[in-house]
Amino acid sequence: MLVLAGACETAPPVQEMSDARQAIAVAREAGAAENAAIHLKAAETYLENAEKRLSERQYSQARREATQAKMKALDALKAMESATDSTEDDGA
Repeated sequence: MLVLAGACETAPPVQEMSDARQAIAVAREAGAAENAAIHLKAAETYLENAEKRLSERQYSQARREATQAKMKALDALKAMESATDSTEDDGA
């Protein structure tokens, strides 16, 4: 049943791809490459996989990968906030 539902999906995940790219860009601008590199790299890898799936017209998988990319980028931002909070606590 799930295979059938996935095969019927014809719309590319435009919004999900955009959301993932934007979240990664925000994380990079916040300094995640230096302070949350593991999360940022994971987000970039998921996005690369999503782009590959998109080019193969595997939209369901592309949507899943793009969603994961966004989540990992948000994890990078959270890690950045935690690092900032602990730095501020040390200085207080």
